[in-house]
Amino acid sequence: MRELLEGASQRAITYVEALRTRRVSPDTTAMERLAELDMSLPDQGLDPEAVLRTLDEVGSPATVASAGSRYFGFVIGGSLPASLAAQWLAAAWDQNGGLKAASPVSAKLEEVSMRWLLDVLDLPSEASVGFVTGATMANFTALAAARHAVLRRQGWDVEAQGLFGAPPITVIVGDEVHVSVLKALSMLGLGRERVIRVPVDGQGRMRADALSVKDENTILCIQAGNVNTGAFDPAREICEIAHGAGAWVHVDGAFGLWARACPSRKSLAEGVEEADSWATDAHKWLNVPYDSGLAFCRKDEDLRAAMSATAAYLLAGETREPMHYTPELSRRARGV
Repeated sequence: MRELLEGASQRAITYVEALRTRRVSPDTTAMERLAELDMSLPDQGLDPEAVLRTLDEVGSPATVASAGSRYFGFVIGGSLPASLAAQWLAAAWDQNGGLKAASPVSAKLEEVSMRWLLDVLDLPSEASVGFVTGATMANFTALAAARHAVLRRQGWDVEAQGLFGAPPITVIVGDEVHVSVLKALSMLGLGRERVIRVPVDGQGRMRADALSVKDENTILCIQAGNVNTGAFDPAREICEIAHGAGAWVHVDGAFGLWARACPSRKSLAEGVEEADSWATDAHKWLNVPYDSGLAFCRKDEDLRAAMSATAAYLLAGETREPMHYTPELSRRARGV
């Protein structure tokens, strides 16, 4: 075991050290060698060291060097040495992060991380956080809380009764809404084509002067960072309009929400703190390992109601249980 793990460690260190000089995308030879992985399921287990050697010698050259400093594709972060080292230890712990009884340290680290995140992003201190895979699941989780709250106001328990016969919900988005929000809406049964689209300006910002919110049975989704231009919707003005009608405001801040952690850029996200829920990624600007998304909800009870799962054998305690804030029960200890 020691030799195997030390071998893996050395191979990983060699890979990371080479990121500064290797090409970002795999070359033709590396891509062609991937055919070596096309083998039938063996009748007997393979030698672990041989598997590790194949993974490194065939797999490593065929990776995209997105963890390196010369990668500029998409909005993808690369793990810093500190976060990579912590993730190695977390992998050795192999904790199920869904339940405090299954991993006290995982639950504690989520509580600490939650306080730090709310602090650095200057979001309401009473907000709750769900540690999920990425922005798509963060949008899904936060919008599930929004769906719960909007329907609860109309006397409907969507978690118990579903959407069959439920009161209608109006969903409003900007005309350049990100696909992750639309995917989340489709998975929630709210539909990607039933949305009302608000016109945007030349930078993709939602035009507040073109926005009309009629009642509280509405979920309004805005952006903190347009993926094409980086532009931010005018959050304060939009929140004032939406909250005037009693609507829920959700912020898709996959990468742009982190502007609030930077004094010279915080003004870009001015007013975002007035929303009801937020979604972002930690594996972008925080440069922690994939996958690490974050769903924030102003009211703890809304997120808990949308995500809670109860069963006698799960041994839930009186304190915060991670599984009540995410769609997953079993999951890795992302709080690390």
